[in-house]
Amino acid sequence: MTREVSIGTQDFGLLREDQCFYIDKTAFIKEWWEGKDAVTLITRPRRFGKTLNMSMLDYFFSNQHAGRSDLFEGLEIWQDEKFRGMQGKYPVIFLSFAGVKQDTYEKTRKQINKLLVRIYEQHSYLLESDNLSGNEKQSFQNIKEDMDEVDAGFALNQLSVFLEKHYGRKVLIFLDEYDTPLQEAYINGYWNELTAFIRMMFNNTFKTNPSMERAVMTGITRVSRESIFSDLNNLIVVTTTSDLYATSFGFTEEEVFAAIKEQGIAECEQAEVKKWYDGFTFGTVTDIYNPWSITHYLKLRKFDSYWANSSGNGLVGHLLQSGDADLKMEFENLLRGGFVEVAIDEQIIFDQLDTDIDAVWSLLLASGYLKYIKIIQETNEDIPVYQMALTNFEVKRMFHNLIKGWFKKSRALSKFVTAMLQGDVRSMNYYINDVALYTFSSFDSGNQPSEKEPERFYHGFVLGLLVENAPDYIVKSNRESGFGRYDVVLEPKDKNNVAVILEFKVYDQEYDGEKDLSDTADNALAQIEEKKYTADLIGQGIAGEKIFKYGLAFKGKKCFIKRG
Repeated sequence: MTREVSIGTQDFGLLREDQCFYIDKTAFIKEWWEGKDAVTLITRPRRFGKTLNMSMLDYFFSNQHAGRSDLFEGLEIWQDEKFRGMQGKYPVIFLSFAGVKQDTYEKTRKQINKLLVRIYEQHSYLLESDNLSGNEKQSFQNIKEDMDEVDAGFALNQLSVFLEKHYGRKVLIFLDEYDTPLQEAYINGYWNELTAFIRMMFNNTFKTNPSMERAVMTGITRVSRESIFSDLNNLIVVTTTSDLYATSFGFTEEEVFAAIKEQGIAECEQAEVKKWYDGFTFGTVTDIYNPWSITHYLKLRKFDSYWANSSGNGLVGHLLQSGDADLKMEFENLLRGGFVEVAIDEQIIFDQLDTDIDAVWSLLLASGYLKYIKIIQETNEDIPVYQMALTNFEVKRMFHNLIKGWFKKSRALSKFVTAMLQGDVRSMNYYINDVALYTFSSFDSGNQPSEKEPERFYHGFVLGLLVENAPDYIVKSNRESGFGRYDVVLEPKDKNNVAVILEFKVYDQEYDGEKDLSDTADNALAQIEEKKYTADLIGQGIAGEKIFKYGLAFKGKKCFIKRG
């Protein structure tokens, strides 16, 4: 029987009741329980089934869902008699921070208070319990939307105690998307305030909580221990490089191809599905697919960037756009299908993202935009060096669209490229200054102003060229020593089309007596000739008259171009 594919349903019970398409991940229940870890933090990219699996845990263990064996019959967990007897036997606290996305600390605290009040309302029957004292019932009623930080930070600890007293059994706590408010705090500038509160809350909930049996947290990133986990020595962290639960989140290739067959899709489509959506690696398990894209493809029967365009790219875009020249240069290589080799510390230190390029790469790996190919070496600091690439075609296309979006407000780049390929220097000079002004402004959020660091313009410009002409040209850029020795080559895939060589130079009054930008552009053209940059293109069969040579001269935000 072909099951209907439901898009966006993250409630395990609803999926099973409606007999919708579902890939069995209940083996995770047994693997986690038999691991016997007190607090487990599992990080996976967004939309990888974290919420659905947390909902599954809730339906399986919570006494609020006692008697719902129908949801698990026919699934792997139900084959184990021991676990059949555990369904619906525990008091459970289940909450999610997924929707806590506010631009100030005050709004964030208010929203968290509302979540806590809602959790208490779900257990309002405790106010009638004979096992709670009058003072405890009063404390229960003190959980309100206007409560202070101390009461809010202690609320889950207190509720755990009340539930244990009522049921005579310790509590399981499931917290989904724990790091969503932390990412918002970093973006909006209230990081220190929120981490102080979260640290207190997590210490009370997961460390000094005598009524907690076990807990699971999920998120995208492993926020550094110093930020919020400094007191949690009972925490095991399972990241994308861990072997634990490697197949519990995301779909394996076997599961994807079985789903394609079930949905009646031709087997010949498998190769294209693999090209678009394969590429994730968890631990030593390769060929993991993201569920969001696969379910959309099964439902809509067409290829598109479902996961990459679903949301949550704001932080990544900000970091890439404001990153230094080295970051942009590495991205040029990735967009060409190359690799980066980076030391990865999986503890994300958000307040270092603006200054530490390694922290940015760690975030990109944790978020699913990069896949690691292999470990190159282990460093003395026990921080491994990974060889990494863009995860798959879907992610590459997302970055192309992201970069195109940066230039969308200024159509000058595409017009500049058209003029460049036509040899129209006059139009190039007209449009390049628009491009330069826009690019300097857009990419000038780093630590140094662009007038003093023209590499920002150069790499923003090259990224724009990469996405503007990717179908027709191979864009190559090289740096020999300093900005003055950069060059860019646009090599046509069709050898009958024109090729382009661009040489960038910054005006230097002391260099060869340069009097103005025209002299600087002449020196750039002279370098093209002296270093015989045309040799490789001619060797590939491109006629000399089809190679357009341009010298680009810069002084601050002013640009001038000559053609050789």
